Amino acid sequence: MAMLSNQELIRRVPLFAMLSSAQADALATNVAKARIKRGAHVVEQGKNSNALFLILAGRAHVVMTDNKAREVIVATLKAGDYIGEMSLIDNEAHSATVVADTQMDVLVLGRDDFTRCVGENAAIASAVMRGLVQRLRSADQKIVSLALMGVYGRVANVLLDTAEPNENGELLIREKISRLDLAKMVGASREMVSRVMKDFEEQGFVQTLKDGGLRVWERRSKPR
Repeated sequence: MAMLSNQELIRRVPLFAMLSSAQADALATNVAKARIKRGAHVVEQGKNSNALFLILAGRAHVVMTDNKAREVIVATLKAGDYIGEMSLIDNEAHSATVVADTQMDVLVLGRDDFTRCVGENAAIASAVMRGLVQRLRSADQKIVSLALMGVYGRVANVLLDTAEPNENGELLIREKISRLDLAKMVGASREMVSRVMKDFEEQGFVQTLKDGGLRVWERRSKPR
């Protein structure tokens, strides 16, 4: 990250891909590069950071906690995603905590610069709105899943949503997902999720790989 200029880093962020050279140069003077350690909180539920964080490298998860300290993971974030725009738009505290799953490299843009950037560029304002709509649709799907599907269906949905095809078209989850994190994603106990995963492996829906990742089949198919 240190070898690249702020202008070059900005060009790597999809949200700012439509900026002109002059706009990118102007924005580059107002962003700061930061490195976030694994396990650190990027933003915290109930607090206000007054900044937009743009992920250049690394991965994080978004977790919400109720008044009984129960947690649910509502999303995972990766390079190209951004954090904190809702709080910047409505000036309210963050509705969730974002925790770094790995070391992360980010660009940090303050509230005033974000507001000016959105106000001066309709394309960026539109991109931010599309991002908010996508998050709303994702939240709607999660609500339906929790309300209408059993634990088996919810776990299956998370696995299929997380998996990505490799060059052979196989669906793989390359990063190991702990049973506890999976339980927080589907709103069930760790013991129940462990039972579901054991059943899925026995039925041939998933196969655990040597590196801890998973191979996922959309239909029942015993691994060879």
